[in-house]
Amino acid sequence: MARYLESKCKLCRREGEKLFLKGDKCFTDKCAIERRNYPPGQHGQKKGRISDYGVQLREKQKIRRIYGLLEKQFRIVYKKADTQRGVTGDNLLQLLESRLDNVVYLMGFGSSRAESRQIVRHNSILVNGKRVNIPSYILTPGDVIEVDSKCKEQLRIKSSLQTADDRGFPSWIEVDPKNMKGTYKNKPDRADLPSTINESLVVELYSK
Repeated sequence: MARYLESKCKLCRREGEKLFLKGDKCFTDKCAIERRNYPPGQHGQKKGRISDYGVQLREKQKIRRIYGLLEKQFRIVYKKADTQRGVTGDNLLQLLESRLDNVVYLMGFGSSRAESRQIVRHNSILVNGKRVNIPSYILTPGDVIEVDSKCKEQLRIKSSLQTADDRGFPSWIEVDPKNMKGTYKNKPDRADLPSTINESLVVELYSK
């Protein structure tokens, strides 16, 4: 499977905002955005006019990078969102937020979505008591997610969970830090998700 192997901090600089791709580092003054808040490359500090298509493309790239999806994977999710009832943009974000790797991250079992994806791949996560190692697995309301008993002593999981517990959890999930388990209560409303994401631009881009 293809993976992005270059510096993740360059992705944040390219989009001009924190995408929280490096875990705890993103919350410190070592974050690349804090030091060099301009696109990487020789001409990064030059400001140029960006077209409407460019704005739409950048927003799509930003969302794709936040959730760690390749272009083909992202298009599959978009097509599924487009066939569902309701607003396509809202459906898209709900599907992305309902991915197992994303919920594992939000529950604090991984310090970043990339690490959470690895934890899922390594058979460390149970869904409703059954082992699931597919990061793109879509959860349904009521699903119970927990760390496998053999992995609960891993220091990286303990550390990530402590940090997440200190920051707080989204209202649409319920987490029991002591037992390293949580419940996906319901699909998030648009108001529960970051206001910095403009999913309507992605819909406009793919509707052309």
